[in-house]
Amino acid sequence: METAAIENRPHYRTVIISDIHMGSKHAKVAEVAKFLGGVDCDRLIMNGDIIDGWQLQKKSGVKGWRPEYTLFFKTVMKMMENWNTEVIYIRGNHDDFLENIAPLKLGNVNIVRDYILESGDKRYFITHGDVFDSVTSNMKWLAKLGDISYNALLRINTIYNRYRMKQGKPYFSLSQFLKHKVKQAVSVISGFEGMLADLARSKKCDGVICGHIHYPENRMIDGIHYLNSGDWVESLSALVETFDGEWSIVRYPQMPM
Repeated sequence: METAAIENRPHYRTVIISDIHMGSKHAKVAEVAKFLGGVDCDRLIMNGDIIDGWQLQKKSGVKGWRPEYTLFFKTVMKMMENWNTEVIYIRGNHDDFLENIAPLKLGNVNIVRDYILESGDKRYFITHGDVFDSVTSNMKWLAKLGDISYNALLRINTIYNRYRMKQGKPYFSLSQFLKHKVKQAVSVISGFEGMLADLARSKKCDGVICGHIHYPENRMIDGIHYLNSGDWVESLSALVETFDGEWSIVRYPQMPM
């Protein structure tokens, strides 16, 4: 029975996750650890904002560290031990403390600012995406204010959905709905997606893979394959690549486990 369960586990060439925001009250760290514990992959790419340094700083660092955070990293280490999984950690804006040490290679772990991935006969430029967002790159104080507002909105959303549950209504993500509308406006102003596609083209890549805006996406932009891994605050999504170079978005708990 146990052998059959292991054989039936999905095995991907690449799994990409981003925006866990470990340190935020609303981060679904136990869920992402459970997801990673149920899949095998040759390469795991953690595309930024895995650790939320902004939130942990408010909680006096180690005092804000929770048991599920340790579980997450133990799960990743088990993947490296059992399957020799290569781990690539790309710094984001919330874990920008890594900027000063990247690039750094520690055994099977690579900490980098960006990465180019060969996928089938295509090349993908991978970046968290914050450096192409005019708000986070040029107005960090405004980005932090937005982060505070977003976390407040998540708290309101929790109360709102408790009321909906009492009324027998399904869960509705008010915070994700409103945040995506705001992020869309930021994207239009800064040309976020367009600049990423242009950058991929300048790097002679066929596609670009990012996170940052917390909205999973898999579409073409002017001949460039645009992929976004979403987040582990509300979307609970990841990108997976098969050994044939096919990409798809998977969501927890509907993910193949």
